[in-house]
Amino acid sequence: MRSLLFTPGDSERKLAKGPVSGADVILIDLEDAIAPDAKTEARATTAAFLEQLERSPASPPFYVRINDLASGHAEADLEAVVPARPDGIMLPKANSGADIERLDAMLEPLEKQAGLEPGSLRILVLSLETPDAVLNIASFRRCSPRVSGYTWGAEDLAAMVGASANREADGRYSAPFTLARNLCLFAAAAAGVPAIDTVYTDFRDLEGLERDAREAVRDGFSGKMAIHPAQVEVINRVFTPSPEEVEEARRII
Repeated sequence: MRSLLFTPGDSERKLAKGPVSGADVILIDLEDAIAPDAKTEARATTAAFLEQLERSPASPPFYVRINDLASGHAEADLEAVVPARPDGIMLPKANSGADIERLDAMLEPLEKQAGLEPGSLRILVLSLETPDAVLNIASFRRCSPRVSGYTWGAEDLAAMVGASANREADGRYSAPFTLARNLCLFAAAAAGVPAIDTVYTDFRDLEGLERDAREAVRDGFSGKMAIHPAQVEVINRVFTPSPEEVEEARRII
């Protein structure tokens, strides 16, 4: 998973762009991108898109970002989209490993009803979006075999702690958010799953995106989320090992 592209679940036009974007994973968003009074329609639009999707071995996986478990919307999200057979669910604002275990348990009967193989739906976890998650990070280590990766959210975390900004003047994350980023990396490594870096919000600043992505590669992240198709090419290029790097890895092994 090098590039993971968000697309709003209420737009047929934008959903159609996902499969041709070049992104390794498509993240259909039912949370932040959807207003509360539009969530029912977005669920229906997302389910219809997934049901009509013509898939091939070359198709990217499709994950659906549901609303967080405390929102009152998560159950309806799952009931609407699981029958449409996404490849996985993205869990936002996970406060501890217990939230992952709860989602795992919620998926079991829905998989059965949809005729899906038990445990086949993966879970991509937004593990560092809340202060509780920072304090409970050790609980994320061994939660569910469904977990396919951990990522983090600088914007929501900034809002929750009351920060006026999460980056320094030079564009690098300030200390609290560097801590959250590092904890995400360590949690993923301890769990044996990929660590995915958060989004770069200025989609027009491709130079800043490339700098961010190169730092993520250096530190051990496997990929990066994107909010716009224009970011995909940069992310894929930066996270693709060069022939020299591949050869060096072979020599080490």
